[in-house]
Amino acid sequence: MPEKILVIGTTSDYIDWIQKACPEKALFLTDPKIRKTALENFPSENEELCISLDSFDPVKEALACHLKKWNQTIKGVACFDCESLELASRLASHLGLEYHSLEAIQNCRDKHLSKVLWQQKNIPCPESMPINSETDAVQFLSETPNGIVLKPFYGSGSELVFRCQTPKECKIHFKALKNGLIKRQANPLFKKSSSHDHLMLAEKFIPGPEYSCDFIIENSTIRIVRMTRKIKQADQVFGTVSGYVLVDGLPPRVNLQAFETCLLNGAKALGIQKGICMVDFILEDRHPFLVEITPRPGGDCIPFLLKEAGDIDILALTLDMAAQKPLNLKNAFSYKPLIGIRIHAQKAGKLLGFDTRGLDGEKRIKKIHFIRKPGHIITMPPADYDSWLLGHIIIEPASTIYPETQCLLIKNRLGVQIEE
Repeated sequence: MPEKILVIGTTSDYIDWIQKACPEKALFLTDPKIRKTALENFPSENEELCISLDSFDPVKEALACHLKKWNQTIKGVACFDCESLELASRLASHLGLEYHSLEAIQNCRDKHLSKVLWQQKNIPCPESMPINSETDAVQFLSETPNGIVLKPFYGSGSELVFRCQTPKECKIHFKALKNGLIKRQANPLFKKSSSHDHLMLAEKFIPGPEYSCDFIIENSTIRIVRMTRKIKQADQVFGTVSGYVLVDGLPPRVNLQAFETCLLNGAKALGIQKGICMVDFILEDRHPFLVEITPRPGGDCIPFLLKEAGDIDILALTLDMAAQKPLNLKNAFSYKPLIGIRIHAQKAGKLLGFDTRGLDGEKRIKKIHFIRKPGHIITMPPADYDSWLLGHIIIEPASTIYPETQCLLIKNRLGVQIEE
């Protein structure tokens, strides 16, 4: 019987990647909405099951029918999207396969609960407080010298994340977040499985550079896969990541052993015992403060960046780990010094296309990847944080002098044609 790795709820470009890198190894559970906007070819009927991923029982029954029809078995479970992690855990448990526990995933996804668990173990992280009113937000602000950040308990990225430095901003952003959550009640990314008694979360703002890191936890040891520094621009929506810089070591004055111990304790406090994980952290006075650990590898342009910089396929590695295979990894700090720059629309409207003539002959560009096609409708934040992302460019700076500025200037030469 053909053995498959069950890949639950990922994007069409990841599906296309996995099919090419790991032919015939995966069975994809895909939301039908993904197929409606996909730029890539469809997988064959025996490789993909298109079904709404909102409810466990219908998915379980449809999967059983599919496996029987095609005489397939599942030997492992992989997931790359936050909103599908709980479903992945429940299916793995139903199939008797190793995966993160439902409790561990819920601990990770609840941004307040994760910090409570870390604080109990003396793991450095931003102080947080549940918020139910403008008064709560203003009171918490009065206790912090650098302001606060209002965010949903569940979610990802910069969506509905606001920095408040004055009582007035607290009141404005409280209303914006409250209204935004009402509009997203049907969005599985924001569906709560805990913290039901509270509306939103406030965290103390920590000034300092932000980093993202993939690591593997197994047998109570940590192995770092990659380290990236986030590029953030002052003129973008707060929290928006404009790109990622692959760095050739730990941040300055951070001890490797101490950092790995922090990751190990942080993961175990959440209930994670084994897997490829992503961590976001902020560096303040050479001390890393954990913001979030997610039991999946970093997404967006990170896999493309790693592939170009060091021929590391983080998606294939995730499937190998799900199949209990030994992992073939290079040194985490031996990558080429590449930068991934995200392409964001500058205004709302209908995408007409891209004009790449301004990039002709630019040898620093290693790859351009568009995720939207003409006709795509762009809505800007805070109404929508997804549709304005159009793709990314992988760039190798010509020198170490202002590498981020080099890359942003290159991106600005790309023409994005939008009809308002």
